[in-house]
Amino acid sequence: MTNLELVLNMLAEASTTEISKEKKPQGLEENSNVARKGGYAAKKARLEIEKQTGKSIVSSKNAKELGQ
Repeated sequence: MTNLELVLNMLAEASTTEISKEKKPQGLEENSNVARKGGYAAKKARLEIEKQTGKSIVSSKNAKELGQ
């Protein structure tokens, strides 16, 4: 997992949290929709970065390999 992958993961989580605070979902279905919206925000960011750089962000590394 690269630093950029971690940042996009954090973006998805933060987006989901903010959407959840605003929408105040009740139940599994509404919470699932909020989670999808947060993930979609990160997906759009990932796709734009990949478009601008011409290379994939997704790697086969795991988080343990970041410090090495």
